[in-house]
Amino acid sequence: MADVAERAGVSAQTVSRVANGSPRVDPATRARVERAMADLGYRMHRAARALRTGQTSTIGLVVSTLATVGNSRMLQAISEAAAERDYALAVVTVGERGIREAFARLRSQGVDGAVVLNEATELARDTEPPADLHLVVVDSPPDARFSIVQTDHAGGARAATRHLLDLGHPVVHHLAGPARSFAAAERERGWREALAEAGVAPPEPVRGDWSSASGNAAVRRLADATAIFVANDQMALGALRALADAGRRVPEDVALVGFDDIADAAEFRPPLTTVRQDFDALGRRAVAALVEAIEGGAPVAETVAAAVVTRSSSGVA
Repeated sequence: MADVAERAGVSAQTVSRVANGSPRVDPATRARVERAMADLGYRMHRAARALRTGQTSTIGLVVSTLATVGNSRMLQAISEAAAERDYALAVVTVGERGIREAFARLRSQGVDGAVVLNEATELARDTEPPADLHLVVVDSPPDARFSIVQTDHAGGARAATRHLLDLGHPVVHHLAGPARSFAAAERERGWREALAEAGVAPPEPVRGDWSSASGNAAVRRLADATAIFVANDQMALGALRALADAGRRVPEDVALVGFDDIADAAEFRPPLTTVRQDFDALGRRAVAALVEAIEGGAPVAETVAAAVVTRSSSGVA
């Protein structure tokens, strides 16, 4: 730091401010210091900074599985958002020993806080989190113990269901996610609300486990459906396969809408109409809320909008 200060012609305190992203440095001085850092190969020593500040600039991510597309997309989004703020990321999965063990592993790594993702949120709600571990939970009912960031699952599901009703389908069936999933419950709620607003009695939903195979198996129980709202794109892919095997054309015989807008949704046959989740925005907001909590801010609750992306799989009745 002294070498950088000498090269840039500033004080060591100014170098520290630049290294820590402080706004209290004018742009010309910041640029001069950053050039000196680059010339000398200077890097912040995280361990030394942790000893001085009591913070490691490392955040954790608690996840039940990384096998689902949504969780993998969130991992990427949170990793990129953390890197933009110069935070490292430690990932732990909830194994047989439960979420308490996951929290303990993170605390042993000295993380400043953690994001709890999707299916792991139910475990976090049912457990008293460590008092010294700041948490942001992705997809959860209101809870004063931590910040919450979530997609407007119900709003997206309402829009998807209305889209199918507006195409002239008298009723929209639902291929739902797991019963204990908050996101699945919210998407089912939005579907029910849209049908109620249209004066349509909701048929009994069938359930899958988010996987393509479960969507293939579940949709076979909807032999009379002309319109199906599927709780995620992976199950919609399985539904497309099952419908094709049964000789039912999409969208001519059955209109289909998914949820997530995964990267391959436009490459399905036919291209899938779906509800787009903004995973990048979710990741940025989750990391921002966590950093704010680490720095002493109050818990927040934020909702990210979801919108229907219309493609070829939804057609007129």
